[in-house]
Amino acid sequence: MKMIRQLAIILIICFLGELLRKVFNLALPGNVIGMLILFICLSTGIIKIEAIEEASKFFLNHLAFFFLPAGVGLITSVGVLKDYWLYIVLITIISTIVVMVTTGITVQLFKRS
Repeated sequence: MKMIRQLAIILIICFLGELLRKVFNLALPGNVIGMLILFICLSTGIIKIEAIEEASKFFLNHLAFFFLPAGVGLITSVGVLKDYWLYIVLITIISTIVVMVTTGITVQLFKRS
Protein backbone atom coordinates (compact mmCIF):
# COMPACT_ATOMS: atom_id res chain seq x y z
CA MET A 1 0.00 0.00 0.00
CA LYS A 2 2.89 2.35 0.80
CA MET A 3 4.36 1.92 -2.68
CA ILE A 4 0.99 2.65 -4.30
CA ARG A 5 0.66 5.87 -2.27
CA GLN A 6 4.18 6.96 -3.28
CA LEU A 7 3.52 6.15 -6.92
CA ALA A 8 0.24 8.08 -6.74
CA ILE A 9 2.04 11.17 -5.43
CA ILE A 10 4.52 11.05 -8.30
CA LEU A 11 1.81 10.42 -10.91
CA ILE A 12 -0.41 13.22 -9.58
CA ILE A 13 2.47 15.68 -9.81
CA CYS A 14 3.26 14.46 -13.34
CA PHE A 15 -0.40 14.87 -14.28
CA LEU A 16 -0.42 18.36 -12.74
CA GLY A 17 2.57 19.31 -14.90
CA GLU A 18 0.79 18.05 -18.02
CA LEU A 19 -2.40 19.89 -17.02
CA LEU A 20 -0.50 23.17 -16.51
CA ARG A 21 1.15 22.75 -19.90
CA LYS A 22 -2.20 22.31 -21.63
CA VAL A 23 -4.05 25.04 -19.72
CA PHE A 24 -1.34 27.68 -20.21
CA ASN A 25 -0.23 26.38 -23.65
CA LEU A 26 3.42 26.19 -22.53
CA ALA A 27 6.25 25.09 -24.81
CA LEU A 28 7.86 23.13 -21.96
CA PRO A 29 6.88 19.42 -21.83
CA GLY A 30 4.47 18.46 -19.07
CA ASN A 31 6.83 15.91 -17.55
CA VAL A 32 9.52 18.60 -17.16
CA ILE A 33 7.01 20.92 -15.51
CA GLY A 34 6.05 18.03 -13.22
CA MET A 35 9.70 17.49 -12.28
CA LEU A 36 10.04 21.19 -11.48
CA ILE A 37 6.91 21.03 -9.31
CA LEU A 38 8.28 17.96 -7.52
CA PHE A 39 11.64 19.69 -7.01
CA ILE A 40 9.95 22.77 -5.54
CA CYS A 41 7.75 20.63 -3.28
CA LEU A 42 10.76 18.65 -2.03
CA SER A 43 12.87 21.80 -1.57
CA THR A 44 10.21 23.63 0.41
CA GLY A 45 9.27 20.60 2.50
CA ILE A 46 5.73 20.38 1.17
CA ILE A 47 6.57 16.78 0.29
CA LYS A 48 9.01 14.90 2.49
CA ILE A 49 11.57 12.68 0.75
CA GLU A 50 10.24 9.71 2.74
CA ALA A 51 6.88 10.17 1.00
CA ILE A 52 8.33 9.12 -2.37
CA GLU A 53 11.63 7.42 -1.48
CA GLU A 54 10.79 3.77 -2.27
CA ALA A 55 9.03 4.55 -5.55
CA SER A 56 11.89 6.81 -6.60
CA LYS A 57 14.46 4.11 -5.84
CA PHE A 58 12.41 1.62 -7.85
CA PHE A 59 12.34 3.93 -10.87
CA LEU A 60 16.07 4.64 -10.62
CA ASN A 61 16.91 0.94 -10.28
CA HIS A 62 14.90 0.15 -13.43
CA LEU A 63 15.85 3.25 -15.43
CA ALA A 64 17.28 1.29 -18.38
CA PHE A 65 13.85 -0.27 -18.94
CA PHE A 66 12.37 3.16 -19.68
CA PHE A 67 14.82 3.73 -22.54
CA LEU A 68 13.54 0.69 -24.48
CA PRO A 69 10.76 2.56 -26.33
CA ALA A 70 13.24 5.22 -27.50
CA GLY A 71 15.68 2.54 -28.65
CA VAL A 72 12.98 0.67 -30.54
CA GLY A 73 11.87 3.95 -32.11
CA LEU A 74 15.42 4.55 -33.36
CA ILE A 75 15.68 1.04 -34.77
CA THR A 76 12.40 1.39 -36.66
CA SER A 77 13.54 4.76 -38.05
CA VAL A 78 16.91 3.60 -39.41
CA GLY A 79 15.74 4.23 -42.97
CA VAL A 80 15.08 7.88 -42.24
CA LEU A 81 18.18 8.39 -40.08
CA LYS A 82 20.77 6.65 -42.28
CA ASP A 83 21.34 9.74 -44.43
CA TYR A 84 21.97 11.89 -41.35
CA TRP A 85 24.15 9.61 -39.20
CA LEU A 86 27.18 11.92 -39.37
CA TYR A 87 25.16 14.89 -38.13
CA ILE A 88 23.64 12.78 -35.36
CA VAL A 89 27.07 11.60 -34.20
CA LEU A 90 28.46 15.15 -34.24
CA ILE A 91 25.48 16.55 -32.34
CA THR A 92 25.77 13.73 -29.79
CA ILE A 93 29.47 14.38 -29.23
CA ILE A 94 29.07 18.17 -29.00
CA SER A 95 26.07 17.98 -26.65
CA THR A 96 27.88 15.45 -24.44
CA ILE A 97 30.86 17.79 -24.15
CA VAL A 98 28.59 20.75 -23.36
CA VAL A 99 26.78 18.76 -20.65
CA MET A 100 30.06 17.56 -19.12
CA VAL A 101 31.55 21.07 -19.05
CA THR A 102 28.36 22.60 -17.65
CA THR A 103 28.12 19.92 -14.98
CA GLY A 104 31.77 20.39 -14.03
CA ILE A 105 31.43 24.15 -13.73
CA THR A 106 28.21 23.80 -11.71
CA VAL A 107 29.79 21.32 -9.30
CA GLN A 108 32.81 23.59 -8.84
CA LEU A 109 30.57 26.57 -8.12
CA PHE A 110 28.60 24.61 -5.53
CA LYS A 111 31.76 23.28 -3.89
CA ARG A 112 33.07 26.85 -3.41
CA SER A 113 29.96 28.01 -1.56
